[in-house]
Amino acid sequence: MKFKTSVRFLISMSLTPAARTCLTRSHCVYMFGHMETNSVIASFSALAQETRLEAFRLLVRYEPEGLAAGEIARQLGVPHNTMSAHLAVLVRAGLAASQRQSRSIIYRANLDHMKETIQFLVRDCCAGHPEICEPLMASLIGCSPVNEKK
Repeated sequence: MKFKTSVRFLISMSLTPAARTCLTRSHCVYMFGHMETNSVIASFSALAQETRLEAFRLLVRYEPEGLAAGEIARQLGVPHNTMSAHLAVLVRAGLAASQRQSRSIIYRANLDHMKETIQFLVRDCCAGHPEICEPLMASLIGCSPVNEKK
């Protein structure tokens, strides 16, 4: 048992932070730059609930500053304890990250994880004919910053 722990530690030192999470969670999120199917399923499962989907979309709008958990609950009209449970699901799925700032917990969208999820979906896009997927890819590139935050 101690040997396995030592090997994990040594391997984790040579991996990127994203790959390191694979060694610390019960299921792998990233493995050397490729997203695992289980992680994609966890991401979509987390987003398959209306409050969590709206919370994630709100966090995306407030990147890179993030929002305090209480402010997310207020903007979505959800009780604080319920919002806390929803945010925990998003964090476990890798879609959000939290950081304590004084008495508040600030949540941010994990855009790298979302990018990996989308790349996983279109990795084998159109059977090797990328020109067919070009409109899809162009629509993703077309993301522009929102001047007014809701």
